[in-house]
Amino acid sequence: MVRHVIVWTLKDEYSDSEKEQIKAGIKEGLEGLKGKIPGLIEIKVNTSGLGSSSGDAMLDSLFESAEALKNYSSNPAHVEVATTKVRPFVKVRSSFDYEAAGE
Repeated sequence: MVRHVIVWTLKDEYSDSEKEQIKAGIKEGLEGLKGKIPGLIEIKVNTSGLGSSSGDAMLDSLFESAEALKNYSSNPAHVEVATTKVRPFVKVRSSFDYEAAGE
């Protein structure tokens, strides 16, 4: 299995209330992919980080394999969410993928 983690920092131009709306859209869009993409086992977006966090939202997802993660990246349902609810609003994106043995 492969764990795929992303941390996003939203653009500075948004007010706190706008950021809350954007984060809600990211969460709804990405978590709505569960059951729609082969090989995607679990997906969760956390938008309630502590004040010590350097990002605004975090994706934590688990895939059956590296191939399943690759296919997720190009899946039309994921691409639509990424291009409409995530990318236009993000200043910084950091990702970390790793083998998640025994999960």
